[in-house]
Amino acid sequence: MAKTVRVPINQDRTVLEQLGPISYAVQYKNLVEEDDESKPLVEVVPCEEIRPTPPRIWFGGGFGLYIKVDVFANDGWWVGRITQRKGSVYYVYFASTGEEIAYHSSLVMIHLDWANGNWVSSKKRTPSFLA
Repeated sequence: MAKTVRVPINQDRTVLEQLGPISYAVQYKNLVEEDDESKPLVEVVPCEEIRPTPPRIWFGGGFGLYIKVDVFANDGWWVGRITQRKGSVYYVYFASTGEEIAYHSSLVMIHLDWANGNWVSSKKRTPSFLA
């Protein structure tokens, strides 16, 4: 039975099969083969990149300023920080690119880290705002 996984580069994938003791064949949910866009992209990844999909944690009052979040954009999940909110739209700053981009709240989720075989709040692992 295929299971959905999350890997370090933040792409949602489904495990198709184990290819041996150190790798898996996975299929992307949102990316396609370069030479045939009707086929989902299939790749081989090392076993240490296989993780369960993180839980969705809902915040009734929304996210606070500077909270570390993941945003679904450009076929993947990207880490940023909330800089402002206007209604159901959050503005997220991405340190890696220096960009601030607006996203609907349905595309934003709290950032979780993978530690010791579990998804944990990044607040518990990273007390510094700059981390």
